[in-house]
Amino acid sequence: MARPSRKTLLLGALLVLALAFTLYALTRPSDRNLVLHGNVEIRQVELSFRVEGRIARLLVDEGDSVHKGEILARLDDDVFKATLRQAEAQVQAQEAQLARLEAGYRSEEVAQAEEQVRAARAQADLARIQLERIRNMHRQNATSQQALDNALSAARQSRAELAAAEQVYAMHASGYRKEDIAAQKATLAAARAQADLARIQCADCTLAAPGDGIVLTRAQEEGAIVAAGSPVLTLTLRDPVWLRVYVDEPNLGRIRPGMAVDVLADCAPDKPFAGSVGYISPAAEFTPKNVETSEVRTSLVYRIRVLAQDPDNMLRQGMPVRVRIPDEAS
Repeated sequence: MARPSRKTLLLGALLVLALAFTLYALTRPSDRNLVLHGNVEIRQVELSFRVEGRIARLLVDEGDSVHKGEILARLDDDVFKATLRQAEAQVQAQEAQLARLEAGYRSEEVAQAEEQVRAARAQADLARIQLERIRNMHRQNATSQQALDNALSAARQSRAELAAAEQVYAMHASGYRKEDIAAQKATLAAARAQADLARIQCADCTLAAPGDGIVLTRAQEEGAIVAAGSPVLTLTLRDPVWLRVYVDEPNLGRIRPGMAVDVLADCAPDKPFAGSVGYISPAAEFTPKNVETSEVRTSLVYRIRVLAQDPDNMLRQGMPVRVRIPDEAS
């Protein structure tokens, strides 16, 4: 039997290598997925009261989980409640005053003013008649100049009293002036604003959680007198979970807002978290030191925010993560 030639052996070896390479290429994992590096965003908020006072209750401690709207602390609010009651009473008083002005004078007051006009007119008529009598007597030298002067003065005074009574009657008949009503409305608006302020201050005596999170620090204790804006609690917000990752310019076109991604973390290496791209920065920046890799150490990159789904609460703020961007062409 003839032995194969060296050329035949070489061709056979090359064929085997080609088949092996093809098999490897078909079975090896795809490396066309883009992997970005970053961190879970640190989202903390310092909680404080907007008013000063004494802390009556602190309802949480460090490490406690809280939910949005949950009451965390309260101030003594007795002074604020008293101020509110006073402001509300002032509002009621000003409302009653405005109602009185808008309703005008009572019919009894109008009738009384009209009766005063009649009385003043009668008095003026009497003074006029007496003045005429005194004048006639003075012409006949039957009375003194002093008597005439007294009669003139009495007639002038009665006419003035009649004019005043007529003005009072006209005011009662026509009601209060529009200027008085407008001024009273402004006074009422100021009283209502003061009551609203007192009501807000009462509400500010309660400290509520702005979102779901965990109490990181408790800076005050019950009984402490705190100033407005003084930190009482520090809360880390955990919902939603945002990631901050970076992509270089050549791969920027592979990412768009809303696309689905996988989030990888060392705490769960075999269990990717579902995520979606939420924001792509329009400005480039140098890679931050805490996330730089050897490939992009000196590159300009674009910041991306990714919303991650973390139902088991495994992701922690500041934790390094990787975001896998699938190749949609594959």
